[in-house]
Amino acid sequence: MKPPSQRTLRIVVVNTMPDRGAVSQAADAQAHRNTALRIGLLESGYDIVASLPADIFLPERIAQIQPDMIIIDSESDARDVLEHIVIATRDEPRPIVLFTDDQTPTSVDAALAAGVSAYIVDGLHAERVKPVLDVALARFRREQKLLDELSDTRRQLAERKLIERAKGVLMAKNRLTEEQAYQRLRTMAMNKKLKLAEIAQRVLDVEDLL
Repeated sequence: MKPPSQRTLRIVVVNTMPDRGAVSQAADAQAHRNTALRIGLLESGYDIVASLPADIFLPERIAQIQPDMIIIDSESDARDVLEHIVIATRDEPRPIVLFTDDQTPTSVDAALAAGVSAYIVDGLHAERVKPVLDVALARFRREQKLLDELSDTRRQLAERKLIERAKGVLMAKNRLTEEQAYQRLRTMAMNKKLKLAEIAQRVLDVEDLL
């Protein structure tokens, strides 16, 4: 499968329902917003794979569809739908764009905490859709790269600690110098065709059993 940057983005649009009060006016406004969003997406060449309601089944549907990006169209408070989005993207992060008229600080904070890449207030116009999505995608990729780098750093630190502990065991049991213990670990790793951290973990496991 080609990465998102080399193919048409597969997008899921999540629509929140208007409040029951003033249904007619709210429904008209929502319909206008939906139309502007759909026009902007189609004119930009995006693939709208589904338009979903913001209900309890949303995480399951997103897991089935596996979109490249999620767009939330919410006229007002979107915290309920964001709870569903958090569940849906917990294991498989993806860029999220929220178009809304709600600019209260608590709502913005909730959206950012949920992983929203772009929070757009009163800006759902067809001609703005593509630049907004481009920025959201770039920001998401940058954040994921930073998270990956942080994860790699933590993994390397954990592996280094394992190796240091395993060297300590070999030094104590075999009266080796630190360099000798390290070389023995390397030899064992090469003979077993394992990573240094993996053989270090085996040494520690054996020590725990004894």
